[in-house]
Amino acid sequence: MNIAVLFQGMATVAWFAVVGIVIFAVVRASRNRPLPRSGVWIMAMLIIAIVFSTVSAGIVYITPQERGVVLSVVSPGGVRSEALQPGLNWIIPFAESVVRYPVYKQTYTMSIAGAEGAIQGDDSIAARTADGQEIYVDASVIYSINPADVVKVHIAWQDRYTDDLVRAQARGIIRDAVSQYGVEEVVSSKRFDLVSQIREVMSKKLADNGLVMDDFVLRNIAFSSDYAASVEQKQIAEQQSQQAKFVVEQKRQEADQAREVAKGAADASVTRAQGEAQAVIIAAEADAKARVIQAQAEAEALKLIAEALKTNPNLLSYQYITKLSPNVQVMLLPGGENASPFIFTLPSIGPTPAPAVTTQP
Repeated sequence: MNIAVLFQGMATVAWFAVVGIVIFAVVRASRNRPLPRSGVWIMAMLIIAIVFSTVSAGIVYITPQERGVVLSVVSPGGVRSEALQPGLNWIIPFAESVVRYPVYKQTYTMSIAGAEGAIQGDDSIAARTADGQEIYVDASVIYSINPADVVKVHIAWQDRYTDDLVRAQARGIIRDAVSQYGVEEVVSSKRFDLVSQIREVMSKKLADNGLVMDDFVLRNIAFSSDYAASVEQKQIAEQQSQQAKFVVEQKRQEADQAREVAKGAADASVTRAQGEAQAVIIAAEADAKARVIQAQAEAEALKLIAEALKTNPNLLSYQYITKLSPNVQVMLLPGGENASPFIFTLPSIGPTPAPAVTTQP
């Protein structure tokens, strides 16, 4: 509780005391029992009430979040040129009064949702774009009264600065700004430019009237039902187009994959065929080399046999005898002119005798 409120309370109590004493004195007098020195008591309490009332009327406490405009009958123009600052202030009792103005930040919201805006119901801003499309804008203006211009605001707007200044300027500036952009630009590429333009113009307009704009918020942009339906159809068509492109790309990838698989299979078949051919070549070369080696071995063997026969002529007869069937029970004797005809004649081992040459006379 501040001192100004305290003095106001004391003044109120003093006035109630004055009234109470007067009533009590009148009742006692009506019963022929007058209150001793009642006039003195009444006068004393009256003086106290007047003093407290005068003091309470002259002391004004201004809180930090407000400023006070002094309306004065003794000042030129009926108002003091400077506003009262936070703290205790003194004004001329009963000749001056104070109108308080908040200097804290305030928010004015215009919304299509009935419970969100400063005004109940649809308070969105209907505007037309450069290409003739109607849109509905939800916006909020965050502002405050410039403490140095409180007296100016009081003189120009009093307590009407919210509806008659902030609301009116915001709606007009938003409509003007939207009309410079196409509907596609408003909702996409030029939205930040739109907000920057509105903020700049709005800030200047409010500053000229003693207000400070802290921020402008473009909350939402809505379309008419017809345009919203066309946008939805366009989006559906774009999505279908994207889906078709995706399917085509998927089929292309599948075809590429199939070609890669076929190419891989063909390469594998070629590689397998080349491997088989190489194996056949290697086998043929190995067989040829084996035959050469076998022929060389046989030739070497024949050479050794020939050398053995040169040194041992009877070796061939021995080999001939051992190759006969073991069941033959015969006596093998060298054949001649007197040999029995039932004995097999062994082949002659020695050199064949040369035929005799007869010379005729």
